[in-house]
Amino acid sequence: MVTTFLRNIYRSFLTDIIDVPSRLLALMLFLLLLVLPLAPVGQYILYTLTYAYILAIFAASWDLLVGRSGQISLGHALFFGIGAYGTAFLGSRDLLGLQLWLTIPLAMLMGVLVALIVGFPCLRVRGPYLALVTMAFPLIASSLVLFFKPITRGEEGLGARAFFPFLEISQQRIAEYFLTLLLLLVSGIVMYKVANSRIGIVFVSILDDELGSKACGINVTKYKLLAFAVSALFAALAGALSAHFIRGAGVSSLQVTLSFLAVIITILGGIGTIYGPIAAALILQTLDRYVLSIPKISILGVKILPLAQDWHMLIFIIVVVLFIIKWPRGIARFVTDKLTDLSEEREIEERGPHIWKKYKRKKESTHEG
Repeated sequence: MVTTFLRNIYRSFLTDIIDVPSRLLALMLFLLLLVLPLAPVGQYILYTLTYAYILAIFAASWDLLVGRSGQISLGHALFFGIGAYGTAFLGSRDLLGLQLWLTIPLAMLMGVLVALIVGFPCLRVRGPYLALVTMAFPLIASSLVLFFKPITRGEEGLGARAFFPFLEISQQRIAEYFLTLLLLLVSGIVMYKVANSRIGIVFVSILDDELGSKACGINVTKYKLLAFAVSALFAALAGALSAHFIRGAGVSSLQVTLSFLAVIITILGGIGTIYGPIAAALILQTLDRYVLSIPKISILGVKILPLAQDWHMLIFIIVVVLFIIKWPRGIARFVTDKLTDLSEEREIEERGPHIWKKYKRKKESTHEG
């Protein structure tokens, strides 16, 4: 029985991953990232990639909401901030002092609850009006954070405990790297499965034709709220991870620019793919940390690089515009399409002579008969 089970797993691995070029490439990249800390890389690289994984979870959650159900949201930072403030508040020794591994799931549930509350008024509007309404909620939350200073500590923010305080700094970076990479893998698989399940098909039907979906008996309100809830669940997870990673939650966790960053990452990678934002988050984080921040370049005494942080968002937008012009469907979709085309060409080349010989034998046997 065990042998049969292992054989089935091996066969499914061959057919579902090895024989699919895009999935094989994703597996190779994951294995590369998995063994990266074993190489003599600095803590800065691990720090950069760890935060990139957190951004990837956040952007993929936005893609699940917008790319699948079509609910255009510019207030996704609200759920990120709820996750950050929720886990910091619940784990604060001065307040509740709960264990870290309990505060993160509770913060995720808080994000879902807020999504259900926010979802009801948002469902009354559509299109650009929905985007404007959702954008207002992080601004309201930021004002509330500054108003209730005794609880939120205003602009100072709440402190959050480290993931592994019992380890040395270098060991903490490695442990945080593996933890966020594992959570990114699990979150990405879950969101991809949801997007391609029966629920995901209903999301797409609502995106394509909402009135037609209602005519088919689909409870559109229910599924729209479900899309908000699932998306907020993973956005709150990203916020909670960010709070423990940077050791605090502040007003910056609720900035609207975070919502715009999720939009930029998703469009760059490929909207509606789930895996696209994950790839784009790594690209943009590398651009931010290594291209715009580290090199020191001057021309005629004028400093060109590094740029001030305020310019980074502008650079991101310019890069995204250029990539959209070049690859309108996103980088990840462009790569997967190319891999699919190559696999089809290989299949034709491999099967072509075989099919021709089979046809020739069949023709000869017909003449003989």
